[in-house]
Amino acid sequence: MPRKPRFVLPGVPMHVVQRGLSRSPVFFEDDDYRAYLAWLQDGAKRYRCAVHAYVLMTNHVHVLVTPSDVLGVTRMMQFVGRHYVPFIHAKYGSSGTLWEGRYKASMVHADTYLFYCMRYIELNPLRANMVKAPSHYRWSSYRANAQDKDDPLITPHALYTALGRDRETRTEQYRAMFKTVVDDAALSDIRAAWQTGTPLGNELFRNKVERKLGCKVGQAKRGRPKKVVDDD
Repeated sequence: MPRKPRFVLPGVPMHVVQRGLSRSPVFFEDDDYRAYLAWLQDGAKRYRCAVHAYVLMTNHVHVLVTPSDVLGVTRMMQFVGRHYVPFIHAKYGSSGTLWEGRYKASMVHADTYLFYCMRYIELNPLRANMVKAPSHYRWSSYRANAQDKDDPLITPHALYTALGRDRETRTEQYRAMFKTVVDDAALSDIRAAWQTGTPLGNELFRNKVERKLGCKVGQAKRGRPKKVVDDD
């Protein structure tokens, strides 16, 4: 059965998700998280990808990234894999496949879903009952986006920059978004999009994508959000 094509347009954000094989852990110690982030930063710079948000969970990762060309995200993720997988095998004496197949990804209509996706990603540790507040989790972009902590991996999206004239105002406005929960409908739409690879946005956005790509992109199945524990 042929692989479903990934839909990519330069300059359009993508929500990327990669999980460990059979949902097994891919991070074991603090140095593992640090190593992954270092290679992700190198890969993003090398292949001109702007990372806006991320979270490294025990057994999977989420990255919100805008590529400069159609192959940027693929090359970035391949770069990380070529370095991180051998690192883990050498460190722990393991072998074989670390990840559960190819990463999953969906384009994101920034005007409608950018901040939903950022909150979805950075609230992942809370949904998994790992921390009581997003600021308590070390391996996400929340501290950079909401508390102005230095994070060389993060490149603010234009919509984030438009939140305020200075960094203090932007972080304050961004933190305010976390006072309201991401509703179940938005959660369901986000999950369905990255799981199926279909663009996340309204009908006008999908039509625009189809015109630019010259092909049908389908539509994610909708329904009641699944209950997810530490693998969202």
